[in-house]
Parts: sequence; structure tokens; C-alpha cells
Amino acid sequence: MCMVIFAPIFAICAFATCGGYHGHLQIKVDCAARIQNNLSINIDFGYPFRLQQVHFRAPLCEAMREEVVFLNGDFSAAAQFFVTVGVLAFLYSLLATVVYVFYQNKYLKNNRGPLVDFLVTVIFSLTWLLSSCSWAKSLNDIKTATNPTEMLLLIAACREKGNRCAATQEPSWSRLNTSAVFGFVNVVLWSGNIWFVFKETGWYKTGQRYPSRTSSRKRSSEMHERLYSESSFDQPDENFGPFRQESFTESRGDFDKQVQRQASINQSQVSFSLPETYLGKTGFYERENKIVSQGPVIFVNEM
Repeated sequence: MCMVIFAPIFAICAFATCGGYHGHLQIKVDCAARIQNNLSINIDFGYPFRLQQVHFRAPLCEAMREEVVFLNGDFSAAAQFFVTVGVLAFLYSLLATVVYVFYQNKYLKNNRGPLVDFLVTVIFSLTWLLSSCSWAKSLNDIKTATNPTEMLLLIAACREKGNRCAATQEPSWSRLNTSAVFGFVNVVLWSGNIWFVFKETGWYKTGQRYPSRTSSRKRSSEMHERLYSESSFDQPDENFGPFRQESFTESRGDFDKQVQRQASINQSQVSFSLPETYLGKTGFYERENKIVSQGPVIFVNEM
């Protein structure tokens, strides 16, 4: 939901603050010969920041002549890349919002929607990172190229001794600084959304549906040990501890019933007689003063 709300807003703020920028610089020139005084030079530049195409006329302070001066640098590639990523991110955010709200069932059908959304989100995260870093570097170069000190060095009249030049108005950089900040905010926003989109894909659901083999083996071994401990007889200690009479008595009674039932069934089905079996009392068998086994004694009498 945060992605649906904030992604279009931050994308608009990023490309609008960069694409709609216009800078203005004004320089005042006072010639030493007093032929021309208080001459103002206005320099305008803006997006896409092809400064090598920006030119202005500057006085030479000699015989009322002027020169044409061009700025240095071409930063259009980084600026246009940044704006293009912002526009595409804005359009995709609007499309994703419409799909989330009105076509949720088709979005989740066959898991294609989440997979496409995941891949596009990863791509936009990387492009936002690249474009923001490139634009931040280009912005720093633009500030250097339009610095009043650098601009005065381009004017021939300002390089001559006796003439005085000064910048009366400098461009405002707050808007471009804001665009760079919004670029990195979009990086954080789109990168954080990768996890939430990944949870909608089949890759995450498959991992949740089929746990790892290590955990399943551990769980099965624990269950096997539990069943074995519940079904096994209690063994005495080496020091011949007390025997649990109650559990053994119940086991002996169940065994008596089973033997009697089997004997009755066999006697009814076969014509020859079977040996009689009956249980004696519980006995212990020793070997070299050590208990080897314990259990009921079975007596067999042949008929």
C-alpha cells in the first residue's frame, strides 16, 4: 500500500524538479576606461543542461565591441536519464495501482503478475540507483561550470587589469538539490518494495510450502525416538534397581489374551490338536550374577 501511495508522488517530485529547472546568472562589468560602466550580462541555462550551447554577449571595453562567450560542459545525458527513469517509474506505478485495485484476481493468476512485478521492481531499483548517482555527480559539475568565479574567467574584459567584474545574481540550486534527494528516496522506496513483491511470488510460497530436508529429518527422528520410548519396556539399571510391576502386569495380561484367542481360533479351524501353552510367573534370568533378560515364562505341553 505504501508503494501504491508514495511511488507516484516521489517519482513526480524527482523528474519535475529536475526537468523544469531554469537558472539565471547576472554579471556586472565596469570598464577602467570609463567608456562603458555598469554593464550587466545575463546568462540563462536550464534542462537538459547542454551548457556548451549556452552563449551570451560580453563587452570588450574597447571601441564599444562585444564578444560571444559559450559555457563549458554537456550534462544532458545524466539529466535526461534521471528524468526518463522518473517518468517511467511514475507510469508503472500508476499501472500497478490500477492492477492492484481492480484486477487483483488476474494479477495473482498463474503467478505471472507477481513475477513480472518482482522483476520490474528490481530493474527500477537498479536504474534509480544508477540515475541518482549519475545525476548527483553531474549536478556537482554543473555548479562548478556555472560558478561566478569560472564565469568571470571566460569574459575577456574581466581578465584585463583595471576592469572590475562581479556577480550580482547567482542561480538557486535548491530545486536541483531536492531532485537529487528525491532520486535517492526513490532508490530506498523501490529497493524496500522488493521484499514485499517477492512474498507474492511462487518462489517464496514454494519455500514456505516445502520446508528444508534438514528440518524434516530432524522432526521425523524426534518422532521416532518418542514412539520408541513410549513403546519400549523399562530396562533396569546396572545396580539392579526396582522393577515396574504395573506396566509389566498389563503387558502380560494383554499377551495372555492374545495367546488364548489365537489358540481357540486354531483349534476351531484345524483337525489336529495343538500344544497347550500357558504363562508362568515372571522370572529373571541371570548369567554370571548379571541380569540378561526378564519377562513371563511360557510353558508348552505337547498333547
